[in-house]
Amino acid sequence: MNTLTVGARTLELDKDGYLVDLNAWSTEVADALASAEALELTDEHWEILELLRGFYQEFQLSPATRPLIKYTALKLGPEKGNSLHLNRLFKGTPAKLAAKLAGLPRPTNCL
Repeated sequence: MNTLTVGARTLELDKDGYLVDLNAWSTEVADALASAEALELTDEHWEILELLRGFYQEFQLSPATRPLIKYTALKLGPEKGNSLHLNRLFKGTPAKLAAKLAGLPRPTNCL
């Protein structure tokens, strides 16, 4: 099992780098996970991560790419809810990487 150290805490990650304990997530954890992906989180990233966490609270699952795009368009408008914008922010794998950074489980139908 992989681990991630954030301050004085050591958190368990699954084989794909997702948090084992979803309740261990914090903004500091998100920053550490992003650093491990060579990514620096901007306000645009945080907007999507907060949206994703809301989606998870509502539906109890991490969305695949198409539902993520549709949900983002519904909540933030078409200029942000499109594949070009999300792929740019999350290195071409928006559903998987955004879920990981948001402290959510891997989307079940993402390879």
